[in-house]
Amino acid sequence: MNIRSKRNINRRDFIKTSATAAVGISLVPALSGFKTRQGLMTRSFGNLSHEVTTFGLGGQASIQWTPDDVDPVAIILKAFDKKVNYFDTSNLYGSSQMNYGRAFRKLGLIPGISGYNERLRRSIFLTSKTHIRIAKGDLNLEGVRNWTNGEPGSHTIDDVKRSLSLMFGDGKGYYPSGAYLDMVLLHSITSKADVDAVYEGLYGTDSKAEKIGALAALRDYRDGTNYTGLNPKEERLIRHVGFSGHYDAGVMMDLIQRDKDNLVEGLLVAINANDKLNFNMQHNVIPVAAAKNMGIIGMKVFADGAMYTKGAHWSNQSSHVVRQVGSKDLPFRPLIEYSLTTPGVSTVIIGIGQITDNPLECQLTQNIAAAQIKPGGLSETDRTSIEHTANKVKEGKTNYFQMEKGGLTAARNVKIEKSGNRQIILTWDTAYAGSSPIECYEIWKNDQKISEVPHTPQTTKIPFVYNDTVEASGKAEYKVITVDRQGNRAETEMLSIA
Repeated sequence: MNIRSKRNINRRDFIKTSATAAVGISLVPALSGFKTRQGLMTRSFGNLSHEVTTFGLGGQASIQWTPDDVDPVAIILKAFDKKVNYFDTSNLYGSSQMNYGRAFRKLGLIPGISGYNERLRRSIFLTSKTHIRIAKGDLNLEGVRNWTNGEPGSHTIDDVKRSLSLMFGDGKGYYPSGAYLDMVLLHSITSKADVDAVYEGLYGTDSKAEKIGALAALRDYRDGTNYTGLNPKEERLIRHVGFSGHYDAGVMMDLIQRDKDNLVEGLLVAINANDKLNFNMQHNVIPVAAAKNMGIIGMKVFADGAMYTKGAHWSNQSSHVVRQVGSKDLPFRPLIEYSLTTPGVSTVIIGIGQITDNPLECQLTQNIAAAQIKPGGLSETDRTSIEHTANKVKEGKTNYFQMEKGGLTAARNVKIEKSGNRQIILTWDTAYAGSSPIECYEIWKNDQKISEVPHTPQTTKIPFVYNDTVEASGKAEYKVITVDRQGNRAETEMLSIA
């Protein structure tokens, strides 16, 4: 029996039998059988030309809300020692960026300072975030929340420079030449108003415009250009642009579909074993991002701690930080493996509550060990079993951050046009999937099925198209029926052509 098969059997034993077996699975000696010194398991990261470790260090938990007896810098240093190469933080994470800065000084990652280790800096992927949607102009937009860290008048690029100053500079605005962020994410895209705001002025950028959205400015600071007039020194402070989201998969799909130039290269998305109980990510936005070859990072693996000791609400203090390693009823390993075997996901970020020299009690060591799994490392049966176990936690209501379940929908924005005397053009936008992937769209004419159109992720605003010919009279009625892999169906209203 090979190691992989043995681990699968143990996982099933846990899920279906006793809590004692569960502890045996979750507390595996750290990274047994893996090449810890040569490097952890990595995966390609979309089109970003970088191999990322399957475990990424999250910038929250004790790095943000630090308990009195925890050293956040030690957590970051230990992650480096374990060869983790993906690191996450945000301008909204309190002291998180400053703690990274303290660690970076110990590691020699500050350009211009004696001992700067450029090779080590290039080996890691450092991501920060901004929740400011506007790069120029009035921040007071209906339906948009611009979180400015209490700094009035701040815009998107102010956040970028703030990140660089806190992690590589003096924390007061200065950052050294050569400092950069591998990626900046638009933080927590939630509404259509958010999407409208960040796209403002991206196409046909006018430096004299009163309002310019975040994307146009981030493009300038990625490419070293000054189309917005906001980058007069033509600095290149970032390498890639992306966004994060955990609420509305449809809004997130819209942001990707509007991107005509493939500017948006990264997606940080909530994905855990209770995903399908809500408007799910794994059958909606994740396939769209994967089809555009974006780098996809999973988050909320433990539902922000709600799978364990924390309530189903946003964290905002150190007492909310979960410091245990799994539980008897729900070990951490299957939850991490579930997120990492969701098709399209390259890495998952996990916040760490505590570390210790005892590998069995160290969250960092154990979570890294659990992340050493290949993309197809779980069968569908395994994944379903993990879902059934996770669904029992808090009656399945752990994902407070995610839109409630809507289920399979009919095709959207269905239109019918007549071209000439007999040619019919039927168009529609993707349906939203429920708990199963969409398989196809059936085309019905005058109450008879006449064709099927395979479903593929809709990566642009170009709709699905079906062409037909009507009889000489030119009269016909059409409808589109969405069918998913489980045979569930959702149909549009009948459209008539005369």
